[in-house]
Amino acid sequence: MGKTNTTDTGAGAAAAEREQERVDSAAGERLSTAPREERPETEPQAGTGVPAMGVVGWIRWFWRQLTSMRVALILLFLLSLGAIPGSLIPQTSVDDLKVQNFKDQHTTLSPIYEKFQLFDVYSSVWFSAIYILLFVSLIGCIVPRTGQFVGQLRSRPPGAPKRLTRLPAYTTWRTEAEPEEVREAALGVLGKRRFRAHTVGDAVAAEKGYLREAGNLVFHVALIVMLVAFAAGQLFKSEGGKLVVEGDGFANTLTQYDDFKSGSLYDTDSLAPFSFVLDDFVGTYEESGPQRGTPRTFEARVKYTEGVEGPERKGVIRVNEPLVVDGTKVYLIAHGYAPVVTVRDGKGKVVSRNSVPLLPIDNNITSTGAIKVMDGYRDKNGVKTQLGFKAFFVPTFAGHGKGQMFSQFPGAEFPVLALSAYSGSLGVDSGLPQNVYQLDTSQMKEFKNEDDELLKKMLRPGEKLDLPDGGGSITFDGIEEWASFQISQQPGNGLALGGAVAAIAGLAASLFIQRRRVWVRAVRGADGVTVVEMAGLGRSESAKLPEELGDLAAALITTAPVAPEKPAVSTSMDVDGPDATNEAGSRPVHPAEAPAEGAEK
Repeated sequence: MGKTNTTDTGAGAAAAEREQERVDSAAGERLSTAPREERPETEPQAGTGVPAMGVVGWIRWFWRQLTSMRVALILLFLLSLGAIPGSLIPQTSVDDLKVQNFKDQHTTLSPIYEKFQLFDVYSSVWFSAIYILLFVSLIGCIVPRTGQFVGQLRSRPPGAPKRLTRLPAYTTWRTEAEPEEVREAALGVLGKRRFRAHTVGDAVAAEKGYLREAGNLVFHVALIVMLVAFAAGQLFKSEGGKLVVEGDGFANTLTQYDDFKSGSLYDTDSLAPFSFVLDDFVGTYEESGPQRGTPRTFEARVKYTEGVEGPERKGVIRVNEPLVVDGTKVYLIAHGYAPVVTVRDGKGKVVSRNSVPLLPIDNNITSTGAIKVMDGYRDKNGVKTQLGFKAFFVPTFAGHGKGQMFSQFPGAEFPVLALSAYSGSLGVDSGLPQNVYQLDTSQMKEFKNEDDELLKKMLRPGEKLDLPDGGGSITFDGIEEWASFQISQQPGNGLALGGAVAAIAGLAASLFIQRRRVWVRAVRGADGVTVVEMAGLGRSESAKLPEELGDLAAALITTAPVAPEKPAVSTSMDVDGPDATNEAGSRPVHPAEAPAEGAEK
C-alpha cells in the first residue's frame, strides 16, 4: 500500500509540474500580440486522420495564410522584384519614343515583353494583383494585432509565476524590512524606470517596452500609407514634356505640351494656371583634366507668372531643383542646341527663318535632326513645293570619324552644321503623325551637286548652302540653346514621404526596443526574515535583461537592505541555499553581484 501511495504521489507531482510549466510558458507567450492560429475542430475524415475542412474551412485557412506576416513579407518581396523590369525596360508611361526604339532594335524580345506587359509594368495585371494582395494582407495582419495590442494596453501585467526561479533572469536576498514596505518600494523603483507596475497578491508585477509592438504596427500601417500614396500618385498624376528654345515660352495648357500623360482619374481642367519664358540657359563644362567635358553648371533662367494675371517673377531651374508653382513642379531634364537657319527662294525672298532644335546623341552633344520648309517656297518654275534638310551638328568640331564628323567638347567652341538637301512632299498632308526630328524622303528627290551626287555641305556660322539651278539657299546664321522641361503633378508624394519616415521610425522601435516583464515577490520566511525574489522575462533573449534586473535590485536594496548572514534555514518557500542554482541555470545571488552575474538561460 505504501508503494502505491508513493507512485500516486509521484505521478501527481509530475502532473502538477507539467501544469506549472504550461502556466509559466503562457506568461511568456502573452508578450506577443501575434494572432494565434486556430486549430480545426472538425472530425477527421475516415481512414485518413486529416480533419475535413469543407468550403468554409478552406476559406478560413486561405485567409489565415494571406494575413500572416510570412505571406505579407513574401508579397512585399515579389512587389520589389516586379518593379525591377520597370526600371530596366523602357516604359510606355514614361517615354513612348524609347519604347519604340527598343522594339525596333529587339524584334525577338519585344513580342515576349508585350505578352507579359513588361512595357507597362506598373499598370500590368500581375503587378496590380501583387499590389492588391499585399494591401489586403497588411490590413488583415494589422487589424487583429491592433485589437490585441489595445487590449494589452488596457489590461495590467499578469501576476508572478509560482516559481520565479524558472525565469531566465533571477536574483534573491533576505532583508529585515517588512514585505509590505518592500513591495511599496518596488512600485516606486519600477515606476521611476517607466514600468507599468501594480501589486498582485504577494508580488509586484511590472511590464515595459510596449513601444516595440507599437513600432511594429506603425511600420505596417506606414507600408499601407505608402501603397495608398503610390495608388493616388498613379491615378491622379499628370506629367508632360516641353522643349523650349531661348526666348520662347510655355503656358500650362494641354495644347502647349509636346507630350502629356495622366492618371485615369485625373481631370485636365485642374491644370494649374501658370506660364514661363526661358530667358537664358547657362551650361558650363570642365575645361581640362580627366573630367574634361563634365557638366558643372546647368541652369535655366526663367520668368514665370502664377495665375492668369499674377505678377511676373524670376526664377532659376536646376537639375533636381525644380520650379514649384501652385503644387506643380517644373523639372529641367535635358539641354541641346538649336541652329538658327534662314531659307531663301531663287529670288532671294526669305521663306523661313527659325531656330531648329536638334536631338543630342552623345555626351558631347553631337546632334541630329531635320529642317522642314512646308510653306512659302517655290522652285525655279514658280511651282510650290516643300524643302527638307537632314541636319547633323557638332558644337566643337574635331574632324571626321567613321565617315562623319564628331564633337570633342559639349560647349559651342567651334560649331559646325552639316546639311543635305531634298525637295518634294514632306508627307505632312497625309494625316499620319510624324517625328519632327526625322525626315521622310520617300516622296522627295535629292538636290544634286556637280558630280551628280547628293548635295551636302558643312557650314560654319554665317556660311550658306546654295541650291542648284537657282533654287535658293539656306544660311547657317548662328546657334541658340534649348532646354527640355518636365511639368508634373503627383499628389501622393507628401503622403509617401510621411509613410517612409514613419516606417523607418516604426522599424527602429520594433528592432531596438525589447518587451520585458519584471516581478518582485516579498514574503516573510519561517524565521521571520523577509525573503525578496526578483525575476525578469523578455520576449526574446537579451544580455541587457539580467543587467537591468541587477540595476533594479541595486536600487531596491537601498530600501530593503540585505539582512546579516545567518545559518541556512529550511523554509517552506522554494528558496535554495546560497550556492544553489535556479531551474533556469542561475545562482540566486547577492544583489551587489547581480549586475555582473545576470542569469542566463
